[in-house]
Amino acid sequence: MNTLKNHLILFDADCPMCNAYTKAFTGLGMLDKQGRLSYQEFPDASCPLLDRQRAVNEIALVNQETGEVTYGIKSLFKIFGTSVPFLKSLFELTPFIWLMSKAYAFISYNRRVIIPGEKIDISQVQPSFKLHYRIAYLIITCIITALILNNYVKLMAGPLPQGGAWREYLVCGGQLIFQGIIVSFTNPKERWAYLGNMMTISTIGALLLLPALMIYSWIGSAPVFFMIWFMCTAALMLVLHIKRSSLLAVNPLLSLSWVLYRVIVLILILTF
Repeated sequence: MNTLKNHLILFDADCPMCNAYTKAFTGLGMLDKQGRLSYQEFPDASCPLLDRQRAVNEIALVNQETGEVTYGIKSLFKIFGTSVPFLKSLFELTPFIWLMSKAYAFISYNRRVIIPGEKIDISQVQPSFKLHYRIAYLIITCIITALILNNYVKLMAGPLPQGGAWREYLVCGGQLIFQGIIVSFTNPKERWAYLGNMMTISTIGALLLLPALMIYSWIGSAPVFFMIWFMCTAALMLVLHIKRSSLLAVNPLLSLSWVLYRVIVLILILTF
């Protein structure tokens, strides 16, 4: 694997995901051992060409010989194009660049609700907020969660009444509206950050149901087992909700309303 020498990638120290993948670049020899540094530690005078706000939004790669800076997906393409040369022609295709730049932006502008940092240094420049990327994130995670749940509830037939094909989509969408209203009253400034974190928790919970779906073909119909699995997953989700709410410093009432919504939905399902 070839190494992109004399380049420095600037990552967000408040982003565990950014920290992990840039560490992989240096660990795998794709960049020099000292080829990564958080932008929080990078002095402005070291590279006059650096657009610091853009570097916060899109990971920056600095050529330490020329001072040239690339951002976002082009930074990643430059690293991978050097390490894996046969991919270089793919990285030069305009449609592929456009598609991957949108995918990169989707992840980058939502990174702090996907994997939040324990502490945020508010004295530093913060990532810009793009509402359309957050809304897209909420919609996509809602669909993924509802799709998995729609298949999982079939395993709990008996203890749990079966509903129509759109029930779980309505439940997930209703959760967004319900909690969105509550957070708009309790912590309006954190509305979009909270909803993003909430849907990440929902998606994590849905993914934790996948192993049960996979073992269904081995153990067959066992509604009580799958109900217990679901309840354990819900309990873990509540723990995550409390933890993330604490990191956001939002009103604890949001965890109570999060539980209340599920109780209301369960009562309605069992009643009708």
